[in-house]
Amino acid sequence: MSSQATKPTFTTTPLPQVADVAISFPTPSILLITLNRPKDLNCINNLGHHQLDALYRWYDNEPSLLCAILTGNGRAFCAGADLKEWNQANQENKARIQPPSGFGGLSRRSGKKPVICAVNGICFGGGCEMIINADIVVADQGAQFGLPEVKIGVVALAGALTRLTRTVGKQRAMEMALTGRTLSADEAREWGIVNRVVQKGTCVEEAIKMAGLIAANSPDSVIVSREGIKMGWEGVGAEEGTRLVMENWYSRMDGGENMKEGVRSFVEKRKPRWVSSKL
Repeated sequence: MSSQATKPTFTTTPLPQVADVAISFPTPSILLITLNRPKDLNCINNLGHHQLDALYRWYDNEPSLLCAILTGNGRAFCAGADLKEWNQANQENKARIQPPSGFGGLSRRSGKKPVICAVNGICFGGGCEMIINADIVVADQGAQFGLPEVKIGVVALAGALTRLTRTVGKQRAMEMALTGRTLSADEAREWGIVNRVVQKGTCVEEAIKMAGLIAANSPDSVIVSREGIKMGWEGVGAEEGTRLVMENWYSRMDGGENMKEGVRSFVEKRKPRWVSSKL
């Protein structure tokens, strides 16, 4: 399902269809993805993982889009996996295979462009795994975070365990994963999982503002800067990561139109007029 506040013009293949998701465009350069199964606390089923993966890949390839936001409808951001589907799959001995990008197409996503999570409420299990791998997280006051998998005999295998350790440190990651306890929005911010806690009901509005700040910058610079930070987070050494960014990314943007325009606009004391990234 899709709707739009504006009518952006896309140059790539048509917008993928995603069941139980509302798609809108607060501005022509921002993609807003809203999980829309409020009665099921926006749990994501197996088809949803693959459809969301296709949507993020489309987003990365669509030059007009510069930042994406993920949120939920109702009192939950996402409470995790569809356990009814999981139970039925167990009874029928059917495999449940996620795409390489993981839970909701996001928990293990590398991607090219940034994703902001606007956490409006309950964020448990796979929902929490998604936000741990997001680029920026804005949460409503009252939002709740947790990895309760141990309480139902499963494990957070969608990428959160190793990533959480890098974000919050071993001891806090152990506490969160082994107790399965719930963190408040303020505690999640204190631990470094959340960037900003805002008044209840305003996380999407705040995320759109932040996405606008990102979209106002050079799309080439955003892509390359994100890649450098991501390399460090994934464990690449400082010097090796710098070398890889310079050789594989900066060399492709050096001398490009956006770099020339940025320098020229500074000298001419005007706002830059960016073109779509070709990276």
